[in-house]
Order: sequence, then structure tokens, then C-alpha cells
Amino acid sequence: MMNKFFLLCAIVCIALSGVYAQQNHTGTSSHSNISFSTGRAFLDYKGQRILEDNTAPAHSLARMTGNPKGTAEGIAFDFGARFNGKLYFGFIPYGDSKYPHPVYFRGPVNITDGKATVRIASMAGKYDMVDWQKREKGTLGYRVTDDSGQMYYDGIVQFKGKGPFEIVPTIVDGPTVNCLTEQGAIISFTTNMPTATAVQIGGRSFPGQEGSTRQEIAVSGLSAATEYPYTVRYGDEELSFSLRTAHKPGARKPFSFTYASDSRAGQGGGERNMWGANHYIMKKIMALGQMKQSRFMQFTGDLINGYLVNKDNMHLQYANWKRAVQPFTHYAPLYAGMGNHEALMHQFVYRSGTDSAVFRINRMPYDTESAEAVFAANFVNPLNGPGSEDGAEYDPNPNRMDFPSYKENVFYYTYDNVAVIVLNSNYWYAPTTAQLHHTSGGMHGYIMDNQLKWMTETVAMLERNKSIDHVFVTAHTPFFPNGGHVHDDMWYNGNNAMRPYVAGLPLDKGIIERRDQLLDVLVNRSKKVRAILTGDEHNYNRLLLTPQTNLYPENYDKPKISLSRTIYQINNGAAGAPYYAQEQTPWTPFVSGFTTQHALVFFHVKGKKIQVEVINPDTLEEVDMFPLITSGK
Repeated sequence: MMNKFFLLCAIVCIALSGVYAQQNHTGTSSHSNISFSTGRAFLDYKGQRILEDNTAPAHSLARMTGNPKGTAEGIAFDFGARFNGKLYFGFIPYGDSKYPHPVYFRGPVNITDGKATVRIASMAGKYDMVDWQKREKGTLGYRVTDDSGQMYYDGIVQFKGKGPFEIVPTIVDGPTVNCLTEQGAIISFTTNMPTATAVQIGGRSFPGQEGSTRQEIAVSGLSAATEYPYTVRYGDEELSFSLRTAHKPGARKPFSFTYASDSRAGQGGGERNMWGANHYIMKKIMALGQMKQSRFMQFTGDLINGYLVNKDNMHLQYANWKRAVQPFTHYAPLYAGMGNHEALMHQFVYRSGTDSAVFRINRMPYDTESAEAVFAANFVNPLNGPGSEDGAEYDPNPNRMDFPSYKENVFYYTYDNVAVIVLNSNYWYAPTTAQLHHTSGGMHGYIMDNQLKWMTETVAMLERNKSIDHVFVTAHTPFFPNGGHVHDDMWYNGNNAMRPYVAGLPLDKGIIERRDQLLDVLVNRSKKVRAILTGDEHNYNRLLLTPQTNLYPENYDKPKISLSRTIYQINNGAAGAPYYAQEQTPWTPFVSGFTTQHALVFFHVKGKKIQVEVINPDTLEEVDMFPLITSGK
């Protein structure tokens, strides 16, 4: 069964790559007033042809790795001219800790005009806790900051020798456990140079792809609910960790999983802003989850600051986020979904006298430059989602690709008797909502037609699956915002007129109508959906959705939905982004547990029952505790 699953994934990937290769890179029919010339995007507005803002990023992943090279004394780094700051460094003592982190040396070295050198010999004798002098090899962790103390990147590099020193193959991202099942998983990692790779587990060896630095190795043939040590071999080096396979479907054995979102850079300095990501609280969240034996984590959106115009800068922010969680995802999977801050954009700025306007749309070509494509390049998620919005009723040109792919940003997965459906409520996102009538584009909080159709079919399939008792649906934007995003999400202050535009035309359903269509599927047409897991608002709260909950603005003139049962919307956007206070809405009387403190939500599943526990990972105090409604009534 497992081998068939991975074969199917491979076939889907090959098929999709063929479709993408046919995409016309001169633009798309789905936008309006946008044109392309010599690889650049232009906007036509008020008689002007405006060239996109495509300034090269000051910082990129390639630059911040520093291109380390061995020298007679140690390792030389080059971060590019005009960059000045400090380089902190220290050995990573693998084997000394389950969750390996660098132990920084007594002082940094200066980065002057981009150049810095770490003298390995200075870490000899009483500082040689990795025994590099005897073994003639070791692993160095390093941190790059500027003169103000702003942190930009945490890197890893392996070396050999006693002087001169040589850089050798190094895993710079991972290894990470992904797509866990009862029979296997996908182990992903990235090396700094092409080298022979393999994963050894369960008495078998699974080779990597030759000539590639990015590896996604499917391992299979394992037994359910079993702890397996695994070893990743790369060149002459190896790293060893372990994973625990999932329960058999429908085993109904006790287990826990966790949920959070919104970990983009916060205030307070230090590791709260590792160039786009809140390292400080994410490391605490992951440590707490592992301490309490969470079998997997769902993290839905706003991982990073984003809203960028260059994917090289986006790769750097994603690398920083993954570095925070990496020591823990060696052992258990984290499934990531997209939010609005994952936006990668074409940006156009219009100025004429005192008149000005900014226009932003998803980057093209969609197969390489879109927010969805760059997200998929950084994460490994199931490949069982819909294709794209191509083929929908509003598709302007059936002979070309006019929308980005849903690959690895909309999907579902299962563990024992639980299923999680991950939606993308910021698909084809054009951040300047007020300008959608001019440029066209997707809208914050809106689930488009093909995604809704796929969700409907997936919920129906899970309703029929006798192994599944509980279904969770997660989208970054709340169906019912409570603090910070009452002006948008799936509410827009009660303005149903808000909707995406395609090829200059508005879609048929407004935001509240589309929200109600989602609710009809999740509440009225399902007995298994237990909760909607959301974020976007930087707080924790739970909303009890009942047949008595007021869902509408005054004088709403569209048909209203009647809920047939009660479920929760659980919002946890408290993973490090700047806080939002509570606001008043029609459903405020049904909101409880609201806090702006950091929070991690645990779902403790015991057969047909689920207990929800919410803990502040910063202080370890209990934030909330309640039984989830699982009766289906």
C-alpha cells in the first residue's frame, strides 16, 4: 500500500511538471491590465505603463550562507561587499543532545566588508568538546548579524583536517520527517554540494537522487506504531535520529498532536526576529510539543514576514524558520500551510503629483515564481490536493495555465482515527484588495471554486471512511475573526460585496456567501468535523458555533445558513507575531479563553473522545482546557 502511495505521488509530480513546462511565461489571462515584456511585468493605469518594482534583495540565502571555504587556519566566509557585522560560531556536538544545537564559542569574529574567518585552532584543548583534533573533522554552527545586532541567518558547515581545513558535504537543511504513515515516511534534507546519499532504516537502505542537493527519500516497509532509528548517509558522513511510525488506521489508540500559526518576526529584539521568523518562541513551541510526545504538528500560515518581491529573500526567511524547528522535526513531522505573509509579489507603484497607488499581485510565472511554488520548494506535504483553479467556470482561457498550483499547499492527511484537511485561504493572493477591480487576483480569506469542490469531496470521502472518527479543517484566516482581522478574513466588517476578480470580472459569490458554503459542508453535511483551526489573528481564543450563534451583520440581504449542530472554531495565531486585542462582533458572546499570550494547542485523542489543552510555551502555564464536542450533535 505504501509503495503504491509513493508511486502515485511520483506520477502526479511528473504529470504536473509537464503541465507547468507548457506555461506561457509572458503572463496570464486571469489578470487584467498586466503585460510582460523582456521578462518584466508592467501595469497599465491612468494612461501610464508602470514597470514593476523588482529591486534585488539586500539579503538572500545564497549570500547569507557566506560561501564557506577551508583555509590553513580554519574557515573563511564571504557575505558580500559592504556587509559589516559579527559572526558567532561554535561546534554542534551531535550525540551530546537529542536535539542538537550549536554551543557558541566565547566571542564572535568581526565581519568586515563581507569577510570573516573562523580559526578552528582557537577551539582546541579545553574548548574541543567534539574531539576534532583527534577525529580531524567536526561540525560548526554559525550565526550572522549586522552591526546593530539584527540576526540574519544560522548556518551549518562541516570540515575535515587539522590545518589546512577542507569543507566537506554538509546537511544544511534537515533531515526532516514528512508525510508519516503507519508504514513509512519521506525523509527530506538538503546538502551544500551534490554527494551520494541514502537513508538506512528497518534493515534497508533507500538511496537518494544522484547529482542533486535536495533529497526527498521515501522509506517504506515499516511496522505501525513502532520506534525506528534511522541514519542519513551523505558522502563520508552520517547523522542518526529516530522516528515513530503512525498507528494503524482506525486503531483508536491514545495520541496527541499540536496546532499553532503566525510565527513571523515579533517585537522585543534578539531571536524574536531572525530575519523574518520568531526563533525564540518557535523553539519553545517545538520543545514543548516533543516533551509532551506530540506525534505531529499542524502549523497553518504566516510562518515568516514575507510580502516580498524576490524569491531569494523568501528562501532566506523560510530557511530561518526551518532552522528553528529542525532539531525537532528530525523526529516527528510538521505539516505547514500557507498564510497571507507567504505572499511573493509583483509590485507596481503609481505616482502622479499628489495622486499615488500601490498594486500587488502574485508573482509569475506560476510554476517557479508564485508564492505557492516557492512554498512547495521549501516544504514536503502530501500530493493529494486539487490541481489549480484552471478549469473553473471563470477560467478565461482553457488552453493555458492561468492560476498557480495547489501542489503541497492544499492537501489532507490522516493519523489513526484523525484526519486533517489543510486549505489555502490566501490562494493566488493579490495583497492590494482595494485594487482588485483593476488588476484582478485572489483575496485574503477567500476559498475559490475548485478548492471548495475538492474540500467538499474530501469531507464526503472521510465521512464514509470507517477508520476516521474526527476531522479537523484548517485555514489560515478565521471564518469568524475576533481580534485584529475583523476588517477582513471571511467577514470584511460584514461586507459581502468583497470577492476576487478574474480577468477583470468579480466572482459570483461574495465573501460571506462563500463562508456559508464552507460552513454548510463542514457543519451541516458532516458529522465528523470537530473544529475549524485558524490563525491570522495573533491571539488564542475559542468560538462556540451553535445554531444560536449570530453569524451575520444587520440588514444582511442574502440567504442565511442554519447550523444543524455545534462545533468550535479554535484560533491560535499566538506563535510569536505581534499581538492583537479582542474586538466586538455579532458572535462575541460565544467567544471564550481569549488571550494575547503565546499558546500551543494540544489535542489529546483517546478513541472517540478528545481533550483540548492549551499551554503557554514561554511560561508553561495552562491557558485553557476543555473537552471537544464529538457527539456530532
